[in-house]
Amino acid sequence: MKVAPLPENELARLSALASYQLMDSEQEQEYDDLAMLAAEICQTPVALITLMGEQRQWFKSRYGTELTENHRDYTFCSHAMLDDQEIMIVSDATEDSRFFDNPMVTQHKVVFYAGVPLVNPDGYALGSICVIGNEKKQLSESQIRALKILGRQALQLIELRKKVYEYEEVNKALEESNGLVRKFAERVAHDIKNPLGNIMLTAQALRSKAEKEGHEGYYRFIDISLNSAKKLVDYVNELLRDTKTSVAPGEEKGSFSLAALLEEVISMLTIPDKCKLELPGDAEICSSRIALEQILLNLLSNAIRYNDKSHPKIEIQFEQTSKGYDFIVRDNGIGMPQEVQTRIFEHGYCSGLSDRFSNIGNGIGLGTVKSQVERLNGSIRVESVVGVGSTFFLYLPK
Repeated sequence: MKVAPLPENELARLSALASYQLMDSEQEQEYDDLAMLAAEICQTPVALITLMGEQRQWFKSRYGTELTENHRDYTFCSHAMLDDQEIMIVSDATEDSRFFDNPMVTQHKVVFYAGVPLVNPDGYALGSICVIGNEKKQLSESQIRALKILGRQALQLIELRKKVYEYEEVNKALEESNGLVRKFAERVAHDIKNPLGNIMLTAQALRSKAEKEGHEGYYRFIDISLNSAKKLVDYVNELLRDTKTSVAPGEEKGSFSLAALLEEVISMLTIPDKCKLELPGDAEICSSRIALEQILLNLLSNAIRYNDKSHPKIEIQFEQTSKGYDFIVRDNGIGMPQEVQTRIFEHGYCSGLSDRFSNIGNGIGLGTVKSQVERLNGSIRVESVVGVGSTFFLYLPK
């Protein structure tokens, strides 16, 4: 008996085989159907789809036998895997010098064998699809073609199964990652709530003191602090609620008034006295209120901060169509050069531009806006001229 030598790439081949997670897997009807077809077409009592491990040949599918595996040294397939041809045919194993004294021949009475190696796209032979008989036999050209076709089909099943397995692993990793993100968000939200409560209490105390002492000029600034703190508390509560559901923050939709939303957004901004703010008329919107609020808050805040004019002007235009909502936020601020416009929505990108308070942004705001818009399946872009101003075009679908 001649034992087939190991392939030169055996270690890499075994590694490739392991990546498919197929050895000792459950029986699957798709493979069994191919094995049955092979036996029917080639008119043999036995057909197998095999995988060649380090020491044993395991049968992923078997037709006409109760055996589930074989020692590698006794396998015909180990020889087929080394054959340069697309198929190895042994018409009479009793007269073949490689197999005449093989236990599969002397004990299990195997006489005929035809096997097609299952070679993956990287060139590694994983196993074979084969037909076996107990009598001398020849295959016709049409039977040989059919067996090769079934071999390709078996390999496609194997590759597809690997892709499904990889997808499941990626999906599992994403679920674990999302779980960590939600836990982090929950912890951060809880940690933020306490100092926020202190800010609100302090602002309320300052307002009461200002009322008693008649400092009415301070009311507006204190009210801005209070409104901002209250909105942040609402946002944190929303974040906490979302960490307990499968809905990501900002994805839940509802109906609300655009005018009421803009009123709340403006109440959180410190708008210069000489700033002219033009707002659209009211409209009923069905979208994520919290996401749109954060988007507009970022855009308007930037329009105020990055404005060097003595008379700042900010204009918000709105149009509702059958498919969605179009917003335009236009200002007469410092504007942006082209190289900044192409990267302004990248998360973490810092343009290096200073605002009216000589501060440089951290690159988070517009990156977050872009993420929120994309979660709502919308789009946002900017047009800007240095020294003239910027215009943001926002679209959200219904």
